[in-house]
Amino acid sequence: MTTDALSQVFAALADPTRRDMVARLSEGDATVSQLAEPYQMTLQAVYKHLRVLEDAGLVSRPRGPQPRPVHLEAQVFDLMDTWIERYRARAERRYRRLDAVLEAMRGDEHEQDRTDGHRSRPEAAGHPDDA
Repeated sequence: MTTDALSQVFAALADPTRRDMVARLSEGDATVSQLAEPYQMTLQAVYKHLRVLEDAGLVSRPRGPQPRPVHLEAQVFDLMDTWIERYRARAERRYRRLDAVLEAMRGDEHEQDRTDGHRSRPEAAGHPDDA
C-alpha cells in the first residue's frame, strides 16, 4: 500500500459516520438501506460516505442489480496494522531504553544513599553547633 493509499484510508476513517459504518460492517455485510437506517441523512449522503470508503479500499460492492451488499475489505486493516506496528515497535524500544536509563539512575541513587549512610555525620560526632 502506498503512502497515498494509506493516507486515503486514514482520511476515510477520520469521519465518525464512516467509522461507524465500518464498525457495523465488521458484524457482516449490509445493504445501503440497512447502513442508512440509524442516520438522519439522505440516501445520497450515505452513498457519498460509501464512495469515500470504496475509494480508500475499505469496502466493496459487487456489480449488479440493487440491492447490492456492502462488504468490508478486512485486508486493508492488515496493511494499516503493519504500518502502525512498525511505529509502535519503535516507540516501545525507545521506552524500554528510557526505562533502563531510569532504573540505572535509581540504582546509582540507591548506591549513593548507602555510601552516604556509612560516613560519620557531624550531628552524630557531637558537632560544636549542636550545643
